[in-house]
Amino acid sequence: MIRTDVKILIAEDEKKVANFVKKGLQEEGYVVDLASNGEDGLELATATPYDLIILDIYMPRLDGLTVLKKLREEKIRTPVLLLTVRATIEDKVLGLDSGADDYLTKPFAFQELLARVRALLRRQTESGTNVFRVGDLSLDSVRRAVMRGTQRIDLSLKEFSLLEYLMQNAGRVLTRTMIIDHVWNYDFDNETNVVDVYVNYLRKKIDSGYEPKLIHTVRGVGYVLKAD
Repeated sequence: MIRTDVKILIAEDEKKVANFVKKGLQEEGYVVDLASNGEDGLELATATPYDLIILDIYMPRLDGLTVLKKLREEKIRTPVLLLTVRATIEDKVLGLDSGADDYLTKPFAFQELLARVRALLRRQTESGTNVFRVGDLSLDSVRRAVMRGTQRIDLSLKEFSLLEYLMQNAGRVLTRTMIIDHVWNYDFDNETNVVDVYVNYLRKKIDSGYEPKLIHTVRGVGYVLKAD
């Protein structure tokens, strides 16, 4: 069964490697997108909420380390597994210091890559059980509890999922398409206002009567949750 809730991006310019990894991951039930150069990889990674990015260091148009640095500058915290044909300590240190979560040297066995993918996804899931905080707003993913200061706030399932996604990406502007894709997970008419409706629901519950306001509209783009 295809697990549409787990999405992986492979940014790799070697077609055989990319297709091999894509096929293997799809057989494991993951949804996989491909990018054959750094520019396309960066565009996809900033427009789509992936659960994991597999990123080759040496790519045309934009190298993998530059892509990684730009993602981290945009506050995109998606786990990144770097691929490279070089295995020097200096390269590994540079990659990890740039924000990578793991490192794999070519050529590699698919089972090793798969093990690293599972470990990174598991780590991401475990970190997702933490309590998220933005200003005096807190969200406990395990207890499914939301507090603004000392006041408990009751949310519907969709409101909670939307707030959790906003808090996981605090400080990052999320487009309406990204929110729909992550929270509702279906294709939709671009004219629908379901995101705006639910953001308004949230605002009434977590911002009305409180300062500072945390949910901000970025006109023509989407929304961002931040304390300043």
